[in-house]
Order: sequence, then C-alpha cells, then structure tokens
Amino acid sequence: MTGSPPHGGPCAPRGPRSGLAAVSTALLAMSRRLEVRDVLRTIVASARELLDAEYAALGVPDDHGGFAQFVVDGISEEQWRAIGPLPRQHGILAAMLHQDGPERLADVREDPRFEGWPAAHPDMSDFLGLPIRDGEETLGALFLANKRTGTGAGTDGGRGSAGGSTGGFTDEDEELLSLLAQHAAIALTNARLYERSRELTIAEERSRLAHELHDAVSQKLFSLRLTAQAAAALVDRDPARAKEELHQVAALAAEAADELRAAVTELRPAALDEDGLTATLRNQVRVLDRAHAAHVTFACDGVRALPAAQEEAVLRVAQEALHNALRHSDGERIAVTLTRREAGGAVLKVMDDGSGFSPPTVRRAGRHLGLVSMRDRAAGVGGRLTVHSEPGTGTTIELEVPGG
Repeated sequence: MTGSPPHGGPCAPRGPRSGLAAVSTALLAMSRRLEVRDVLRTIVASARELLDAEYAALGVPDDHGGFAQFVVDGISEEQWRAIGPLPRQHGILAAMLHQDGPERLADVREDPRFEGWPAAHPDMSDFLGLPIRDGEETLGALFLANKRTGTGAGTDGGRGSAGGSTGGFTDEDEELLSLLAQHAAIALTNARLYERSRELTIAEERSRLAHELHDAVSQKLFSLRLTAQAAAALVDRDPARAKEELHQVAALAAEAADELRAAVTELRPAALDEDGLTATLRNQVRVLDRAHAAHVTFACDGVRALPAAQEEAVLRVAQEALHNALRHSDGERIAVTLTRREAGGAVLKVMDDGSGFSPPTVRRAGRHLGLVSMRDRAAGVGGRLTVHSEPGTGTTIELEVPGG
C-alpha cells in the first residue's frame, strides 16, 4: 500500500479552535467516517487543529517493518512527493509503535534515537506522539510537531504553561491527544469492521451469483445441446421437424444470452454511493424503457437516503422484479414507484399489467422467478416482500424496508 496524500496542503495559520465544542466536533467527525482512509485523514487533521501544531502525521504499520499507510497534514503535495518513500519503523516512530504512553520532546533532533530527515522533509523541533491502540493491538502511531502558539485550545477554553511541560507541548496537550487517540481507536476499529463486512458481503454475493449462473445457464446449454443433436439426427429423414428443432435451438440460445446478461448486470452494481438510490433507479428504468417494447416508468415521493444495506436490497429487488416483468409478463406497462414509509424507510413497488401468475402454482412447479432471492434480500435488511398476482391480473412486487 502507498501513503495517502497530505490533507490540507501547505501549512497556513488556521488558529486553534477552543473549548469543548472543538473536541466534540473532532470526535463527531471521526465517528461519521466509514472508510479507513477517511478516518485516518480526519484523525490527523483533527489532532493538528486541536493542538495547534504545524505538522501532524499518523503511520499505520505493516507486517514487514515499514508502514502500510502514512497520512500527514500540514505538508504540501509537492513536499510529500519530494520526501520520497514511506519511512521505515525506526527511531522515534518505532518508539510510538512499541510503547503504551505518550512521548513528548522539547527538540526531537536532540533525542539519541533521532536519525535525521530526508532532504525535502520539513524541519521539526518540539514533538508529541503516542500510539493508537485497540487492546493489545497497535493500530498506528500519531504524532505532532512544532507547536505554533504558547496558548491554544483546551477543554476548558484556555491553556497556559502547564506544570511539567517541555518544549511547546504541555501536559494538557498530552491529555487531549490521549483522549483523541482513544476515540480514534474506536473509529478505526469500526471502519475496519465496516470494510470487512463489505468484503464479506461482496464475496457472498459473488458466490450466490455463481450458483445462480451455473444453475440457470448450464440448464439452458444442456437443453441447447440435446436439441441441436436432435435436429442433426432429423435433417435427412424429417427436414420439417429438423427445422422446428433448429428454431428451438435459436430460442434456447437467446434465453441463455438473457441469463448471462442478467448475471453480468448484477456483477456490475450501480454506483449507489455516487448517485444515490433514487437516481440509480431512475437511470436504470430509463434505459429499460428505451430497450424494450413495454413502457417502463419510475416515480419517487419523499424518500430520503437509506442505510447502504437497505439501498442495496431495494436496488437488487427492483432489478429482479423488472427482469421478471420484462421477460415473463408480456405486459405493455411496468411502473416502478418508491415512496417513504410513515415509520421511516421506504416502500418499493414494481407493477405490471401483464399475464400474471399463481404464486402457489409456480412454487409447486419448482419455478421461483427470483422470488426466493428477493425474499432473502428483504429478510436480510429487516424488510418484508409481498407478491400480489393472479392469472390475467398482472403482478405487483412490494418491498418494505426500515431505515432512513
């Protein structure tokens, strides 16, 4: 992994933010981030601002004696590129990774562990650092350098020269940074769990798609092979029947292509993070309306942003229901609506005016039309899926999800 670019660019006087409100703002900023990279940057920027330091950095160790990530604040991108490769774990940085408490120095350059800077590295003097730990695990080393003022932000709104201070940083700075580090450990741990959860979800989704793809497409290909063999056997003695079999070959090939296309669509989920659920659904409906004979519409009423898992479930159920309606219903109109629940969350409806079906009959015949998958998705986010359909009356798929 490489280091993250500097956050905040060249050092410019911003002035300390004082009091409990500043601490609260910093802690809330960390807790709101879900990606590890964003959490790291927020920790560094918050520490630098709260303690009014010229420079701040956070190194995350790897398993090979170096740093997997090194996030800085107060250094321009040009300086960062000129400094060169990420530092190894030595000197003062190593101390931060292998001790429990803070390290405060009047001048880091006079410490016997100091081993010098790269040529483009800014000069630093007074130093304050400590590890970020989760139990016995060291998540990173956080440190600051070059206190900019003699007075700065404190939890009581002001700070003088605290007893026992060395250099520009004070006992109160140590206390404040320790508090920040404790919350940083929680935020980092939560972000790691979130990213791991996403990885597991993606792995489970790929496994499910692999099974569905195998079951659906392999059956079609098997039927295709048998039908082609039958056509070949009939060519000489019954050309008319051979022609019928070849028409069946073409139909089966088209169905197999549809199954593959549906699987590929699921393997390339829409960018919900960038566009949001409403825009994603609207865009997909617009594309389907242009590509198919049926008229497909979308309407949304008052739906706010939902948790990521709920938005994913709504999108996937909508895709499955639309696929079924376009392929099986023979309807002229398909309407997709997304409305806000009074208790919070949303209600998705996919309605068609097609031929409809009998859900019990479909289940007895061993055909599922994706209903099992849709119900699993609904249950996975605490939602409820309802299917309304009868032969000749069209079909409505309704999904209710909490949240938002």
